[in-house]
Amino acid sequence: MEVARPPSTTGKFVVVGGGIAGVTCAEQLAIQFPSEDILLVTASPVIKAVTNFKQVSKVLEEFDVEEQPKTMLENRFPNIKIIESGVKQLKSKEHCILTGDGSQHVYKKLCLCAGAKPKLICEGNPYVLGIRDTDSAQEFQKQLTKAKRIMIIGNGGIALELVYEIEGCEIIWAIKDKAIGNTFFDAGAAEFLTSKLIDEKPEAIIAHKRTRYTTEGRKQTKTGAGNMGSALGPDWHEGLNLKGTKEFSHKIHIETMCEVKKIYLQEEFRISKKKSLPFPRDHSNQSVTTDKEIWPVYVELTNEKIYGCDFIVSATGVTPNTEPFLCGNSFDLGEDGGLKVDAHMHTSLSDVYAAGDICTASWRPSPVWQQMRLWTQARQMGWYAAKCMAAASLGESTDMDFSFELFAHVTKFFNYKVVLLGKYNAQGLGSDHELMLRCTKGQEYIKVVMQNGRMMGAVLIGETDLEETFENLILNQTDLSSYGEDLLDPNIDLEDYFD
Repeated sequence: MEVARPPSTTGKFVVVGGGIAGVTCAEQLAIQFPSEDILLVTASPVIKAVTNFKQVSKVLEEFDVEEQPKTMLENRFPNIKIIESGVKQLKSKEHCILTGDGSQHVYKKLCLCAGAKPKLICEGNPYVLGIRDTDSAQEFQKQLTKAKRIMIIGNGGIALELVYEIEGCEIIWAIKDKAIGNTFFDAGAAEFLTSKLIDEKPEAIIAHKRTRYTTEGRKQTKTGAGNMGSALGPDWHEGLNLKGTKEFSHKIHIETMCEVKKIYLQEEFRISKKKSLPFPRDHSNQSVTTDKEIWPVYVELTNEKIYGCDFIVSATGVTPNTEPFLCGNSFDLGEDGGLKVDAHMHTSLSDVYAAGDICTASWRPSPVWQQMRLWTQARQMGWYAAKCMAAASLGESTDMDFSFELFAHVTKFFNYKVVLLGKYNAQGLGSDHELMLRCTKGQEYIKVVMQNGRMMGAVLIGETDLEETFENLILNQTDLSSYGEDLLDPNIDLEDYFD
């Protein structure tokens, strides 16, 4: 017997994903429509909430990311109803989603915030760990307690953090670029930070203000590689004891300009009759060329070097998690595989929006903004998507949110404050730009990207107190050609000129 479908006007606002983008979107919708139920569909028992939010300047913001049980969100917003289940299918023509628990939910507006998953260098190898979310960080900690040597592949934020935080364990760090942290820095900034790796680390004094909820002790609803957690917070490693088995602080060897060519398990390696290298010590003793130790796994790099290790950390970026939504729907996808969204966070399908890591911004961006899959952008996009969904359902218009005027991100690397503004790496500016630098070893590193006498971007490492001034200079596109090289002269107080 055919069951009559409810007409789609009865649908609700539905948000998929319990990460920062999804939770921010649901909260915002709940505030805008206090008498309507907002459905938040999430596969994880914990959600990610933004806490201690601070607007540092016009566009720079700082916040903590905290895992909370879903009840905390439902208590704060009685009209948010959380469904703990994954999405099996999206039927965009019928305006409904099917969840893993077998139920159907009709929506009037839907926002997909399902995040991204780690690009693993190889699937299904027990010695390759992808780090992206809290579960994998805990798994990583268990492995590390027994490890003598690990290999880290990748050059983004998570690789940088790990390399700095891990102690008592040899690290071979393989990166495809000339210098570390290419996503965030140029070679100069990398050099400034690398000196910090060689110094002994001061004992970090960490006050734990936040309660941490873990997913431990819960029945693990693992579905193989499809197990999606939310991404890690900006200081995810703080509560973890990242110490290996050996009693020394940092032992890091960086292999640049290379990628993984092949991974061998112990037995495969023995049969291959190849030789692996010992951990590079000081250069005086070059006589030892073969590693005597037998390792569980071996990595052959494209520079022909082979190293054995206890396990491999794959920190090579993410791919948008669109898979559950594509079947039977004709989404326009970006080159990076994300769902294309327009200037109102709307996908190519009617009444379907997307925000955060799953989406690809395809409006014409401001000349000093670019999309990067970061916490700050997930929050801004989730918030703005809710605004756009609300406006569309009330027949009103919305303006592009101010946060998309200027790329701005503040984070910490190696215990330094790091502020990135605009085209901080001269992204897309071609050769038509110049760089100005000011660097005080161990204290600060300032780089400014200039084009036609105007500031287009900046990297500020350390306590420079210049972020607000620079933000204004970039936003207002002030002509600075008369300052020339003096722009970064420490004796000139820029703030007095431009406030």
